[in-house]
Amino acid sequence: MFNDDFSPAEDRLTNGEKLDKYTGDVGWKYLHPHYQAGNLIYVDPSIDLKTAGLAFAEDDKEQVQAWLRSGDLVQPCDLHVEHWIKTGTRFNAMIVRPFILAQAILQSSE
Repeated sequence: MFNDDFSPAEDRLTNGEKLDKYTGDVGWKYLHPHYQAGNLIYVDPSIDLKTAGLAFAEDDKEQVQAWLRSGDLVQPCDLHVEHWIKTGTRFNAMIVRPFILAQAILQSSE
């Protein structure tokens, strides 16, 4: 009755492919509800966003904890938010349930 080659419940994408699929350029308006829910993690630009996403997706607790200790990953506070709103910062954001990882898009100084 059902085709064994296709099952909507079966996701054959790799973690990297899923992260690519759920990554995009967003403004603060998109991130704000996630910030309010406590699910937003800011990723320092010194870390590749996909590398951070893979660490979360693959439950690499040691790496995530190391980044948290060093301050390369932070849960933003109201001061961050005020700055981002004031400067109109845009972000690359990645969904890694239950979190949203966000990294400021650095403006070129041309």
